[in-house]
Amino acid sequence: MDTGSKMTARLMLAVGGAVLGSLQFGYNTGVINAPQKVIEDFYNRTWLYRYQEPISPATLTTLWSLSVAIFSVGGMIGSFSVGLFVNRFGRRNSMLMSNILAFVSAVLMGFSKMAFSFEMLILGRFIIGLYSGLTTGFVPMYVGEVSPTALRGALGTFHQLGIVLGILIAQVFGLDLIMGNDSLWPLLLGFIFVPALLQCIILPFAPESPRFLLINRNEENKAKSVLKKLRGTTDVSSDLQEMKEESRQMMREKKVTIMELFRSPMYRQPILIAIVLQLSQQLSGINAVFYYSTSIFEKSGVEQPVYATIGSGVVNTAFTVVSLFVVERAGRRTLHLIGLAGMAGCAILMTIALTLLDQMPWMSYLSIVAIFGFVAFFEIGPGPIPWFIVAELFSQGPRPAAFAVAGLSNWTSNFIVGMGFQYIEQLCGSYVFIIFTVLLVLFFIFTYFKVPETKGRTFDEIASGFRQGGGGQSDKTPDEFHSLGADSEAPAAAAHDNIPLHHHPHPGSHQNPALHGYSRFLLCV
Repeated sequence: MDTGSKMTARLMLAVGGAVLGSLQFGYNTGVINAPQKVIEDFYNRTWLYRYQEPISPATLTTLWSLSVAIFSVGGMIGSFSVGLFVNRFGRRNSMLMSNILAFVSAVLMGFSKMAFSFEMLILGRFIIGLYSGLTTGFVPMYVGEVSPTALRGALGTFHQLGIVLGILIAQVFGLDLIMGNDSLWPLLLGFIFVPALLQCIILPFAPESPRFLLINRNEENKAKSVLKKLRGTTDVSSDLQEMKEESRQMMREKKVTIMELFRSPMYRQPILIAIVLQLSQQLSGINAVFYYSTSIFEKSGVEQPVYATIGSGVVNTAFTVVSLFVVERAGRRTLHLIGLAGMAGCAILMTIALTLLDQMPWMSYLSIVAIFGFVAFFEIGPGPIPWFIVAELFSQGPRPAAFAVAGLSNWTSNFIVGMGFQYIEQLCGSYVFIIFTVLLVLFFIFTYFKVPETKGRTFDEIASGFRQGGGGQSDKTPDEFHSLGADSEAPAAAAHDNIPLHHHPHPGSHQNPALHGYSRFLLCV
């Protein structure tokens, strides 16, 4: 087996320990959905206990929306703080330190009922949001930097797999007969203590990112030792050579700040792509389904909506696994396009089903199929790809700043959907998903014309493509891009002369034989 694509025990340990943070993110995204009614009853009882009058429906809606959306506010702040930690403490140590936030949040939410304090619950949601915001930067960055190029896409998908597994676990634990009842819901919210503790046990045995050790700390011997353990071979010269080339390129670049990402022509196109892909994930409408799936199924006439919600979680997980196996064959760009197109079609079906439900009761079945399809297509592309493609679009220097900007974009749009969907749904009724359909079409057009293929290329090869003004020329082979990255003078000249970025050629040239087989597979499904 080629050592460049070998899955070793140490690499599995590193990726597995890291994606426990992704599982936390997913768990806290999904956990608030199933016990909505019992938590709203708790809010009502607490309000009655304090003020001797029932809570008004408007205040209850506001408090509940805040409980959902405050998680995203914490995520915004956390994601924007990624760069403060990863360059100072390292990738692995940053993940370890962030678990303090998870422990504090578990205590606040777990004891909120005992203290008759919905403020403790909301504060706990904010703090675990901080943790999750940091995690959305730490985990993809760490996994991308420890993974060999041949496995980077597949292992990068593990971040999304951790998220969807967390959502599924939250949905199952949220069942009334398990923990989604009046007596055990604080334990449901405080359960995050367990994966945080598990990560604190596993991560000390995982290595630090070899890229961080070599490029940021200049500790070549440590980086070489870590690479040998991660790759399961004594010959890691090609990995070291790639990192050294990236390090030399960094030395030619001045320190990259967040503002520089937007000012420099060299970074403007990749940061625009990173932001729009993050927006395409959150503004696709997927979190509207995650946050309010139970109530959507109720409106569809489903007798046991919570089990239909769990069904969507199973579909969510299954198609993330599908993406895991095809991402290195079909390519990131193609899967993203397929996912966006499929979601748009399912959103239209969902609108038709919800609109005609009163006249045709069997439309409830179509709405379930549409939601399941919506979730499935999300996990084919828009779910996993925006997370790890940020690491692929940027070299080591601008990467932390890029993750901060991309993470802020993701969490801001997450907040908008979480806070606003309930009000928009009340205003638009069954036509609410038409808004997401329009956005999905716009994201499809952007991806088709602007997003390059990054499959099989090293970080420096991709960055070289942008430096040469060809970031969108995804029809180039990795060998052609390597010739760009290997010439140390060409990238330097491009950076020095501020060569502008150009629109890439017609996307019709992006042909890959593997894509046809994958298209046939989707048609069979």
